[in-house]
Amino acid sequence: MTMSQRSKVLQLYKTLLFMGKDYPRGYDFFKQNLRKVFEKNKGETDPEKINKMLAHGDYVIKELEALYMLRKYRTLKRRYYNET
Repeated sequence: MTMSQRSKVLQLYKTLLFMGKDYPRGYDFFKQNLRKVFEKNKGETDPEKINKMLAHGDYVIKELEALYMLRKYRTLKRRYYNET
């Protein structure tokens, strides 16, 4: 693993940890599973596989952002539009 890949992995981990604070099932659940996944792949040395995993991590970040935006939208909709 090159130093630039190492820094990308660390940045991905920190970003996911930060985003996990609002996870619906709780921060502890998110942190536990995140740690499991990163530890499972810590021995990987193939640069192509590492790049694929980094791309998957970016995809997960986008999915979490979409999840949080949807939750925010539903909350605002409930607040301002009474459906009864």
